[in-house]
Order: sequence, then structure tokens, then C-alpha cells
Amino acid sequence: MSNKTPPVSRSKPLKRPTQARARFTVQAIFDTYVRIWQRDGWDNLTTRAVALEAGVAIGTLYDYFPSKEALHSAYVRHCIETLIQAVEQQVVQPAELGWQQRIRLLIQLLSGMHELSWFHPDMLALEPRVAEQKHQQRACAEFLAMWRRVFDACTDLPQQPADSLVEALHLAVWGGRRYAMQLRLDEMQMRTWAGEMEAICIARLAQEQASQNSNCC
Repeated sequence: MSNKTPPVSRSKPLKRPTQARARFTVQAIFDTYVRIWQRDGWDNLTTRAVALEAGVAIGTLYDYFPSKEALHSAYVRHCIETLIQAVEQQVVQPAELGWQQRIRLLIQLLSGMHELSWFHPDMLALEPRVAEQKHQQRACAEFLAMWRRVFDACTDLPQQPADSLVEALHLAVWGGRRYAMQLRLDEMQMRTWAGEMEAICIARLAQEQASQNSNCC
């Protein structure tokens, strides 16, 4: 039986920042990473270039990200967490919002109408390098839990929607955004699509409420 430690994948981040100074450093690395990618393209991006432009030691960057694939993986995780946090702050926590307002704002955030991080179609092409099936499933579970927190905040909604409906709405919105990115829809097309998704989600939820009410009578 071998006692060798399995090699660490160079496509995965090594650790997460916990102290305020470390979080500041990693955020500077992310900002620089996006700037260089936008300017020079993925193929010309290197971890050394990111470290130099961010003003951090290359060894410090390697403490977190052993490769640019690992940096990309961490950035995607950062984008997901930023989005979920924005939903919590803007959709879940405000007490004065009605359920339709919450759903509209949720769809706007998920569809990128309030852009929080830099998303680009080329990111989808990189997914096989950095994301295993278990990572996709974990992200889906986190998004479904986020949807549920939104509905828990909809105290004016008579009935909670079925789990199957929540999952279908999530897949429709998030899957639609990903496909729209692949098609490279322009801003006007994205806004039109997002508006239609708002209307579809609200109408479907209202339909389920009416159906549940009729079944109770």
C-alpha cells in the first residue's frame, strides 16, 4: 500500500483567504486577472504577469493559485459567491418588497442586468479544465438554496412553490443566461430576454398559486 501523498491538482486553488489583508490581496489579483484577460486574451495571460501588474510577489500568488487555471477556478467561485451575496442583500433582506418585486429583482441579478462580476463567453469553454461534475452540482445546490431563501422572504406569497418548480425556474434562468453568453447577445437582446424571463417566472408562480388555491377548495 503506497503512502505517497496524491499530487495536488494545478487547476484547483490551494487555499482561501481568511484575514482582511489576504482578502484584499486576492481581490487585487482577481481585478488584475480580469483586466489582463480583457486586454491581452486568455492565451497571453500568465500568473507572472498577473502578479507583476497586481503588485504582489509571485510566491504570494502561488500560495493561492498554482496556475492560471486555478486562478480562473477561484475567480468563478468568487463570482458565484458575489452573486449569492447580492441576492441576499438586495432581494432577501429588504422587508418592504412584495413577492413580485423580489422575483423581478432576482431575475435581473441572475440574468446579468446588474452586472456584479465580469462574465465572458470564453469562460464557458474553460469549464472542462476547472470544473468537475461535483462542482457543477454543488453550485446548483447553492443556487437552489438561494432561490428558497428568496421564497422564504416572500411572506405575502400564500403558498411556497413546489421544489420541482423552483428547480425548473433556476434551470430556465441560469441556463438561458449561459446560452445567451454563447450566442453573444448584445445588451438590448439581453434586456429583452431578461424582461421576458421575469414575466414568465411571475406568471408561472401566480398560476401555481391559483392551482393550489383551487385544490384546497
